[in-house]
Amino acid sequence: MHPIRLTLFFIGLSIILGLMLWLVNSLYRLYLQVSFTAPFLANVLILVLIVLMGLILWTFWRYFNVFNVNRRKTPRSGRKVSTYQPKLPAEKTEVAAANLRTIQQQVNQIQDKVAQKVLLSRSQEIQASFERQELQVAVFGTGSAGKTSLVNALIGQMVGNVEATMGTTQTGQAYRLKLKGVDRQILITDTPGILEAGEGGIQRDRLARELATNADLLIFVVDNDLRQSEYDPLCDLAEIGKRSLLVFNKIDLYTAEDQALIGDRLKAKVSHLINPQDVVFVCANPQPFELEDGEIFTPETDVMPLVKRLAVVLRAEGDDLLADNLLLQSQRLGEEARKIIEYQRRKQAEQVIERYQWIGAGVIAVTPLPVVDMLATAAVNAQMVMEIGRVYGCEIDGDRGKELAVSLGKTLVSLGVVKGAVEILAKILQTNVATYLVGKAIQGVTAAYLTRIAGKSFIEYFRHDQDWGDGGITEVVQEQFKLSKKDEFVKDFVGDAILKVVNPFKEVWQIDLEEDPELAELEWTTPQRRRQDDW
Repeated sequence: MHPIRLTLFFIGLSIILGLMLWLVNSLYRLYLQVSFTAPFLANVLILVLIVLMGLILWTFWRYFNVFNVNRRKTPRSGRKVSTYQPKLPAEKTEVAAANLRTIQQQVNQIQDKVAQKVLLSRSQEIQASFERQELQVAVFGTGSAGKTSLVNALIGQMVGNVEATMGTTQTGQAYRLKLKGVDRQILITDTPGILEAGEGGIQRDRLARELATNADLLIFVVDNDLRQSEYDPLCDLAEIGKRSLLVFNKIDLYTAEDQALIGDRLKAKVSHLINPQDVVFVCANPQPFELEDGEIFTPETDVMPLVKRLAVVLRAEGDDLLADNLLLQSQRLGEEARKIIEYQRRKQAEQVIERYQWIGAGVIAVTPLPVVDMLATAAVNAQMVMEIGRVYGCEIDGDRGKELAVSLGKTLVSLGVVKGAVEILAKILQTNVATYLVGKAIQGVTAAYLTRIAGKSFIEYFRHDQDWGDGGITEVVQEQFKLSKKDEFVKDFVGDAILKVVNPFKEVWQIDLEEDPELAELEWTTPQRRRQDDW
């Protein structure tokens, strides 16, 4: 408290105490006089006066207390004292940190050593970026828009230290700098130009988009109205949550009227992506021109509108931009890890299906069974269900596996999948297998086909944490049967079936036909009717 105010405080307090003593003495006399005639009224009067004195003391204390609080909050200049300390939003960083821990656990499940190493390296890079807490700004756009000139002009205008360049033109030139008023270090990157022709242009385009995706803030540079080829990548980056400033460069090439017209068009086109305040006009590398007296005059660069807007955005939103990007990068890397693991699991599950479909086909080919028995023993083998479950980290016992197998087998029958499979395969087998073998082959090949549909259905079941989804088991089976009916797949499948089922069992079937002449005659003359009767 200021000395003058402190003195006034004690003087005021002394006066109040003196008045209170005088008041107490007066009240005591008044109470004695009134109490003889009206004791109750005297008590009420004393109570009111005590409350009044307490209110006066509270008001006095409140005044000095509020004054001191305001003094602490507002300096003499009238401006608020800044107590800001750079700190990322806790919720986002906690989620991002949890994502990184999950990724490191997922990496251990990946069998591909190259992919494992890449993911681990990228997770470490994200972690290191989080610890450095640098703001990464990417200058993005076509090679002709003047990105490099803009970066050079910015470096010349920025207040702070400029360190040595990082990387090369192949990976994007990057500069570390300090912007006045921004508490964090800023890393500004000149990305390769997009939309360039040739194989090298495609690679540079891919790299530029990757650098832009990893940045906290984008400076999207154009030198005219937005073309569709520029608008599309800007939308793509906005869809994943990238914050952008749109910079209209080379304004020295246009009249004031044209500048206003192009600026209005730019703001209208990106109004749903970028605020009008974030569309700025600059001249990073003005072209020299000849004066009337023949002298060549080169105007000065004008990038201060961008410098000012950049400073405003980074001061106000820097922490959120950094946290948002950290969360985005961890989520994208986690999704990539999940895709790799999903591909790995699907491949392993399909190998399980491949094994069981031909085992079941072989059993049925040697000992033909009625439809229901065939489904129970081959098409939906409980052991296959258990193995697919283990691939997806779901441990189920034999009883549960058998229950699932029988349930799906009944679904195959009720949906007419069995009949449909017979019709599809019989038609193709007639043109690829000797007539006398078709009847023997059809059950074995169909068993393999149904086993595949069942296995694919169970992949979807375990992928979704042992849930058939909103459409239930019926919808999953129908979708897998639809996919398995495609001509190209069926032809390839029958080709494999001939190699793995028909050809290996020709001799066995030949012996069966020789031992049963009537069956041979029936197989030779009416194979189609024979199959229909069986099924």
